[in-house]
Amino acid sequence: MVDLQNEYILLFLIWLLSLFFLLTIYTKTRAKARLPPSPRAIPIIGHLHLLGPIPHQALHKLSLKHGPLVHFFLGSKPCLLVSSPEIVKDIFRNHESNFMNRPYFTNLDYLTYGLADLAMAPYGPLWKFMKKLCMVELLGSRTVEQLLPVRREEMRQFLRIITEKAKAGEAVDVGAQLMRLTNNIISRMLVSQRCSDDEDKADEVRTLVKEMNSLGTKFNLQDLIWFCKDLDLQRYGKRLKDVRNRYDILMEKIIREHKEEKQKREMNKSEEQVGDLLDILLDISEDENAEMRLSRENVKALIMVTISLSQTCTSITPAHTHI
Repeated sequence: MVDLQNEYILLFLIWLLSLFFLLTIYTKTRAKARLPPSPRAIPIIGHLHLLGPIPHQALHKLSLKHGPLVHFFLGSKPCLLVSSPEIVKDIFRNHESNFMNRPYFTNLDYLTYGLADLAMAPYGPLWKFMKKLCMVELLGSRTVEQLLPVRREEMRQFLRIITEKAKAGEAVDVGAQLMRLTNNIISRMLVSQRCSDDEDKADEVRTLVKEMNSLGTKFNLQDLIWFCKDLDLQRYGKRLKDVRNRYDILMEKIIREHKEEKQKREMNKSEEQVGDLLDILLDISEDENAEMRLSRENVKALIMVTISLSQTCTSITPAHTHI
């Protein structure tokens, strides 16, 4: 049964590619004959054939030929190419609200619990509230100051490792150790768990988010070709469901542990412990007087995007240096 499905998919892709080449030849023939191209000349692939192997250079050539404002289609998705600083300034100054939303991607929609995170949520009251929440509560000076002991403790751990290796006369991969330090700090500030307790152990949440990032950025025919929107031709559905389920189970376990820890702290009021960013999000989601109520999906999606951004930042590092 699986082999038969794969054969059908292969035949469909061959048909699609054949149609692509025929339409490209047809379009070029009409261009040479100096006939005005019909807007329906390429109903399936849109203007994908114009991008070429280097898309940004192809877009630049389009702007030189057609002007600073070009409307085109990637598959069935309308796009706007703006290459004039003056027009860009006008768009973001006078029409910003019309361009606030990010393009819809099927994979990201599923992974982010229906666009429940700050990065992908549509522009509106919820997006404004989450932005305010991140700027004031999660990244505010008060929270950063409260979590100072966490950063100091990880710095001492980092210096201890460097010192021990120096005394033993061992080489130190400074780049790897600094990345490990950054990951540990971010992990502890987020969910009070270290990213790694030894050099061979990686945090499961980060591994899952990395896998979700990879799937979320995959090219999906469902997003560009309208009649493929309900067809899982590239077999992403099973992989998306599996990785999000694993992330969901792990985050539910972490949230449950945080709530149990919070109850213990409330019973023992003399005990002082600095809460992490997940604690802040859970408190806001349970606050009946909050400006807006965050759902459990919002909390998990915000943690996901925060870890994703931290991974992006820590991956931009120079070549490993040994001392």
